[in-house]
Amino acid sequence: MNYKIVMEYEGTHYKGWQRQLSTQNTIQGVLENAIFEATGETVEVNGSGRTDAGVHALGQTANFRLKNNYDELMDIINAKLPADIRIISCKPASERFHARLNVKSKTYCYKIDTSPKMNVFTRRTINHFCCDLDIEKMRLAAERLTGFHDFRAFCANKRMKKSTERNLYSIDIVQNGSEISFIYRGNGFLYNMVRILTGTIIEVGMGKTEPEDMDDILASLDRSRAGMTMPARGLTLVSVEY
Repeated sequence: MNYKIVMEYEGTHYKGWQRQLSTQNTIQGVLENAIFEATGETVEVNGSGRTDAGVHALGQTANFRLKNNYDELMDIINAKLPADIRIISCKPASERFHARLNVKSKTYCYKIDTSPKMNVFTRRTINHFCCDLDIEKMRLAAERLTGFHDFRAFCANKRMKKSTERNLYSIDIVQNGSEISFIYRGNGFLYNMVRILTGTIIEVGMGKTEPEDMDDILASLDRSRAGMTMPARGLTLVSVEY
């Protein structure tokens, strides 16, 4: 039986999604161990993508196969998981469903808090960035970055051999008091792409660059031309669409 699950997790204490030989402290590794403890079956969990160390998820999607059927499968796996990882949906899927290969789009959200003092209750999921920012200029920059482009300048992998072209459907910048959310929806994202996009847009808001400079940064295909890479803690994978 092929199962499709949707998960949420706080990534603060984990070395990212992908299982690693050097540590058991990854989301995939912990989840696979929990499934084994719950069912006695060894599985490989396919995630929709690899969230980096410290990145969170509200709607990470994954799939895995079990030989046997189990009652209350979601509950028995959740009982074996730590409190900062939780399965929120678990349903049988078609045999051809693959959480990574069938993705049509993803939505990420990066949050910053511009208040003078860090909020102790959100410090692990929102990046504290105390600075006056020009929201309208940032929105103009976001408009220039939206669409189908080669985003090589916004990729932290210098040895990337595959295509760096992506379709960024939308970038919404929403302000709620001192909190600013940068919401990205696209057909795929490169390594650190959202964190670099956010850093670049914030530098426009700080007056370091202008919205019009986004065109030249994209055309340059040069990572050094784009802005700073924001810390992982402000980034959350919101949802995956199929």
